[in-house]
Amino acid sequence: MTDPIPSLSSAFDFQGKVAIVTGGTKGVGRGITRRFLEAGADVIVCGRSQPDELPTHGARSAHFVAADVRAPEQIEAVVKAATDRFGRLDTLVNNAGGAPPADAATASPRFSDKIVQLNLLAPLNFAQQANRVMQEQKLGGTIVNIASVSALRPSPGTAAYGAAKAGLASLTQSLAVEWAPRVRINTIAAGMIRTEQSHLHYGDEAGVAAVAATVPLGRLGEPEDVGDACLFLASAMSRYISGATLLLHGGGEKPAFLGAANAE
Repeated sequence: MTDPIPSLSSAFDFQGKVAIVTGGTKGVGRGITRRFLEAGADVIVCGRSQPDELPTHGARSAHFVAADVRAPEQIEAVVKAATDRFGRLDTLVNNAGGAPPADAATASPRFSDKIVQLNLLAPLNFAQQANRVMQEQKLGGTIVNIASVSALRPSPGTAAYGAAKAGLASLTQSLAVEWAPRVRINTIAAGMIRTEQSHLHYGDEAGVAAVAATVPLGRLGEPEDVGDACLFLASAMSRYISGATLLLHGGGEKPAFLGAANAE
């Protein structure tokens, strides 16, 4: 039986819904959390240390649970905290991740293990815990994995990270088949997003502006851009989308050959 088609006004109303956003206290995760709070959801965020300020919207604030997402028992504790407090879990956003630059020729096995653990195995372990809850719910649930364009193109300097994110996109496709129809799972392949740490990658404001000029839409993405995409994939408006990878990159990167061909 096909579910009723939702109205536009109700599709993005998340009141009464519960979401977990890993790494949801800063950067992209903070923008995602704010969007879910604005939509009315109760949001649990997790990280290794509690921030000075939690994401808020009006008088409503996210709920923090301390956890290292690389530790399976701590993942289980986050999901339990959500269900103990709210009695349900509707959406998981696997946002926690990242990697410092490293030369693939000299990176240690321990370094590479940790990068893959954070960016691939942690989302898998978190998804498993969320799925156990969602499969028992009448309306199931949704999982959104935050990957990167590094999964779809060369990732020099962050080779293990790019490979892990490519694995995350593949994992999404497999879980979307295994856990259907009650749980929908999708991936967002994010491009360059401006956060409080952008200067570590792009230098000063002039460097940020120069990098932004290479994007067809003329700017870096904002954390709220990722949040909007998460809301869509968690909403009934995407009810027939599962196992997909959504490119969120402002049009991508201009082909290098264009610049080379026009160089004087």
